[in-house]
Amino acid sequence: PSATPSAPGPQRVDPASWGANRGTARRTGAPNVSHDTRQGMSPDAAGSGGSGRRRVTMFLAGVVGALVVIAAAVLLFDLTGKDETVAKPSPSASKKDTKLPAGVKCQGADCTGKDPENMGCGGQHAKTTSSAWVGQSYVEVRYSKVCEASWARVTGAAQGDVVKVEAGKGSQSDEVGATSDAYTEMVAAKSGDAARACATLATGGNGCTQPGTTAPSRGAQ
Repeated sequence: PSATPSAPGPQRVDPASWGANRGTARRTGAPNVSHDTRQGMSPDAAGSGGSGRRRVTMFLAGVVGALVVIAAAVLLFDLTGKDETVAKPSPSASKKDTKLPAGVKCQGADCTGKDPENMGCGGQHAKTTSSAWVGQSYVEVRYSKVCEASWARVTGAAQGDVVKVEAGKGSQSDEVGATSDAYTEMVAAKSGDAARACATLATGGNGCTQPGTTAPSRGAQ
């Protein structure tokens, strides 16, 4: 009769070969518990660091924005203050503040082309600064210091005679009518010597005054 096989006994495991199997498992991609655990925690740590940096960046941006707004407000205030200073004229430099005597209604360029009697520049406010004879006509420059204006006057003239005043680039003239005298409207003049009066006679004669020179009137001859 054949022999009956015996039951297998317990197997021995070599510790050295078990360690080698673990190394093989690592090389073949077997999971490593401690490594995976660390990898699983790293995203939370990274997220926490990124959030902190974002908060710092937003805080700094807010501070810079606030400073920019403050600087803009200060600059705008300064510019507005300068504009107000420039816009205010000096009261002493304004001609409108000049007080004229009662009855006087114009001064300087405002008198040009206006009647000296109607504007209150004649009478006590006027004087003759130069005069001349032109034929039988007596021609004068009348000047008003308070009005800073001159005009021409002619007396003893004939109908059709023309009298004219000139001062700088301004001039005014008038023609003698039925009466024997006439006067022109005004021109602006800083002084009586700045103007001259001329007469052109209907008979053909003409002549002008010379600044600072006066001729005696007929009654004084």
